[in-house]
Amino acid sequence: MKAAGNTTSRLRGLRREIEYHNYHYHVLDEPKISDSMFDQLMNQLISLERDHPHLQTSDSPTQRVGGQPLSGFDEVVHAVPMLSLSNAFSDEQVRAFDQRCQEMLEVALITYLVEPKLDGLAVSLRYESGILVRAATRGDGNRGEDVTQNVRTIRSIPLRLMGKRHPSVLEVRGEVYLPREGFNRLNDRQRSRNEKEYVNPRNAAAGSLRQLDPAITAQRPLEFFCHSLGTREGGSSRTGHAETLVQLQSWGLRTNPQNETVQGIESCLIAYQRLLETRDKLPYEIDGVVYKVNGLAEQARLGSIARAPRWALAHKFPAEEALTFVRGIDIQVGRTGALTPVARLEPVFVGGVTVSNATLHNHDEIRRLDVRVGDQVVIRRAGDVIPELVSVVTRERLANAAAYEFPKHCPACGADVIADEGGVVIRCSAGLICKAQLSELIKHFASRKAMDIEGLGSKLVKQLVDNNVIDDVADLYQLDVNALEALDRMGNKSATNLIASIDRSRQTTLARFIFGLGIPHVGESTAERLALSFGSVEALSNADAAEVERVPDVGPAISSSIATFFAQDRHRKVIQRLRDGGVEWARPSAQAVRKTALAGKTVVITGALKTMSRSEARQRLQDLGVRVTSSVSAKTTYLLAGTDPGTKLDKASALGVQVIDEEEFIKLLG
Repeated sequence: MKAAGNTTSRLRGLRREIEYHNYHYHVLDEPKISDSMFDQLMNQLISLERDHPHLQTSDSPTQRVGGQPLSGFDEVVHAVPMLSLSNAFSDEQVRAFDQRCQEMLEVALITYLVEPKLDGLAVSLRYESGILVRAATRGDGNRGEDVTQNVRTIRSIPLRLMGKRHPSVLEVRGEVYLPREGFNRLNDRQRSRNEKEYVNPRNAAAGSLRQLDPAITAQRPLEFFCHSLGTREGGSSRTGHAETLVQLQSWGLRTNPQNETVQGIESCLIAYQRLLETRDKLPYEIDGVVYKVNGLAEQARLGSIARAPRWALAHKFPAEEALTFVRGIDIQVGRTGALTPVARLEPVFVGGVTVSNATLHNHDEIRRLDVRVGDQVVIRRAGDVIPELVSVVTRERLANAAAYEFPKHCPACGADVIADEGGVVIRCSAGLICKAQLSELIKHFASRKAMDIEGLGSKLVKQLVDNNVIDDVADLYQLDVNALEALDRMGNKSATNLIASIDRSRQTTLARFIFGLGIPHVGESTAERLALSFGSVEALSNADAAEVERVPDVGPAISSSIATFFAQDRHRKVIQRLRDGGVEWARPSAQAVRKTALAGKTVVITGALKTMSRSEARQRLQDLGVRVTSSVSAKTTYLLAGTDPGTKLDKASALGVQVIDEEEFIKLLG
């Protein structure tokens, strides 16, 4: 009896906890835990109810899909419930799903449709006589929210279907999402207004779609992919899910170009691995792959359980968020003297790797998060970048946890620290006297996009600085083989190769040289514009902030940083020693820039080129006075489209930007 009571109590506790998180995730758009942690809670509940079916209740979270509709929208009853999907987290679970389908269908091989699982908001679109009449969120699966006016603002959703053979009534289901680029722009705007940032694109999409003012939704770059039918009255019949999507596309509805049809579950797993490896290159976030039995007749035979179809499965990617503990907070000193706090974590497996560090960005971020040593925290890892700390689980905080105090002295050299004008970035005041800054500056100076000194890695730079072999970047050009051979693990061949690489770097470009100096706020593109505008480092070093600010796309912060850098006598001396050491470049030809028809234009490059790399194309354009940017806008003059151009081509077409191929590009180069 006691065991039964414990099980009942555990079930009740899990249901309350899941409903709590459901409410914050689906209704308030304020998730309290990561998706992977929520999945673990749900799996525990499913397992308990499967083992004790007599304890299952009609109001259990396993019997419904999401939360309650918001009170600010009218309620919509779905004619056919919008079900969720069962999840798999391993290849074994996927194979077990395939085995069940084979047994129920009495077949040995099944054709599946494989599609990316977008991290967005599920919606249903209803068309009558080809006109969009209603859009609704999934809600709890049976009842959702009427968001028609907001959905009408999404450009990828047609207000009228194309063609004349579409059904009299058509209900389409799909996902509203926010592309990565749009999400970053939205959070940039939130920060500039001192407003709350969105945690992730999914919550940004949900918050945007649920705005009570459609004009606000219209300002958000929401997109839509359809993935299935709800109901259909009239029109032609299709035998497969993939065929249905092709038909929907012919009516003007957007389907995911990553979708593919495969034979057998092993082919599904290969497709999963391919998407896992390329997910960070997609313009939107995905958190897994969906497998669907392709045959519509087979789908009908397999049917559904209470909350999910038996013919579909979501294969989730390894969690990119996880819970762990902060064991310490260290400070790293960058090449510009900026002090960056890094959380030292209890090692945790997240995003496919074990991580033990997470960036805290700056002084303000620590204060905003109120992160303390000993805290339990949520970390996120996306791609191959250092993980970031997302939030603190304050309810688990130790009573004696002390607020973190940012250091008043540089941990590398002991000098006083100073704040920039905004107070956000804290820097060491010692400049190149600080060895931490010197090491980072040398690594930057030698990097591929600067002076491109091959073989000068982090460990070697540390030896050179720690052993006082070099005091600044100009000393690199005074090194010889004997000095290098005296260092640990540096033989004659390695030393000879490095000296040869240093010699080759003496012939460079003015843009690379300016970029390599490590001037705060001066990136690669800015350095190229400065080189074209001033033509020599002498002219740039003698210019005041007002003159520098006249360069296109150079604002007050950059011009002030440049003027401050060249006002320091030690920087001018280092530059002169570099020139004396043989560093030189050809002067950019202003006359050549004036002659080309491309001068002053803005170009975006997308896709793969056949006759040159994209980096080479970028350099050739910039040599002709062209501004090369990464995103298409109304100000873009040309989109250079190679093979597999992606979504930039769609955007260029929508904005009326002229698209040129590689052959036309070469002609323009002359």
